[in-house]
Amino acid sequence: MTHAAAAGETAGERLGPASAPAGPVIPAAAPRPHRAGRGAQVRRRLEPLAWLAPAAILIAVVVLWPIVTLVQTSMQNITPIGVTIGSAGTRNFSKLFQDPNLPGILVRTVVWVVAVVALTMLISLGLAQLFNQRFPGRRVARWALIAPWAASVMMTALIFRWMLQPDNGAINIFLHQLGIVSQLNSNQSSWLGRPDSALAWMIGVAVFVSVPFTTYALLAGLQSIPGELFEAAKIDGATRWRSYRAITLPLLRPAFLVAAVINLMNVFNSFPIIWEMTRGGPGYETNTTTVFMYNLKESFIGEAAAMSIVNFTLIIVIVLIYLRLNNWSRPDPREAR
Repeated sequence: MTHAAAAGETAGERLGPASAPAGPVIPAAAPRPHRAGRGAQVRRRLEPLAWLAPAAILIAVVVLWPIVTLVQTSMQNITPIGVTIGSAGTRNFSKLFQDPNLPGILVRTVVWVVAVVALTMLISLGLAQLFNQRFPGRRVARWALIAPWAASVMMTALIFRWMLQPDNGAINIFLHQLGIVSQLNSNQSSWLGRPDSALAWMIGVAVFVSVPFTTYALLAGLQSIPGELFEAAKIDGATRWRSYRAITLPLLRPAFLVAAVINLMNVFNSFPIIWEMTRGGPGYETNTTTVFMYNLKESFIGEAAAMSIVNFTLIIVIVLIYLRLNNWSRPDPREAR
């Protein structure tokens, strides 16, 4: 027996039989992931839902549920006192589209929206550019601009209606003194009694109450443009007009789009100005689709709900067309730099 074998036997005796391997050695299995780890992953994945849930619930209650109710109402036969007497199917829509007043109302609505939004954006762009300059009394002028926006739209429309009274309205008295209105309490001084002049005055009032918000929105956009760009353009020899077209207008585009879309929706859904000044008359001659919907609900609730569906569809289409024409998905020039 060699010295190594003897040492092995001596070591075996020390370890004893219990420590000797009973069979082939099997490698230990890889540890399984703990269930708590899986639970943490699930919690992490569901955590954003806890933050999104309040907004989702608010949208469902304030937006989706009224739309569903509106669609249901538009397909029901409802009496003028609000009693549902059965399903009407699509008859409310058929009656609405067969109404002889509807084509003229749709055309008038387009004229109303385009005129008010275009004039508002043009005037506001000039005022924003003015208020972005330094001049004495600029702060007071900015405060004064807020007044038409802070006042109630219905109050503003009512005041203008009083000032346009044919016999003693302040505007008619002033125009009479200037010689523009030859006689008070006449057809000439009855601005709101004639559809064409009534629509023109209502467009003026709508622009008057829309300009303040739009001006401040564009002013915020102007003030976000870095002044270094204009200094660099001046060094390169660019004129003011060239700098305005190449720098100001492209960088003002996001603020311009936001202001224009908000104005589109507000003007399309505008009710107080037209209702307070003319009640949509004479007849339906100054009705827009929103005022026409309100007039319908006096006698035809289901048809008024159908008109609401048409209005909702129209405003979505108008906004999408506007955004498409203005390439709303194009990146901001400031992000491309």
